[in-house]
Amino acid sequence: MDEQRILDQISALVEEEQALREKAPSSSPDYEHGPEHARLQRIQEDLDQCWDLLRQRRAKSQYGENPDEAQPRPVEQVENYES
Repeated sequence: MDEQRILDQISALVEEEQALREKAPSSSPDYEHGPEHARLQRIQEDLDQCWDLLRQRRAKSQYGENPDEAQPRPVEQVENYES
């Protein structure tokens, strides 16, 4: 996946996230167990994977490597990064 496709995917996910957040307020008692909440969690995971892949591509390019060799990492890996 090239950089523009990753950025397009990020934009689409952010738009979907914003729409879901506007549609389903977190104050609802069933929010944490509803499909909107599950979808929001998945969007966050997908966004983290996209940003990680974009960083990998840019790092490879910066150091003279082929950015097309960058691969998406598992959700468990990108979700457990330490700052």
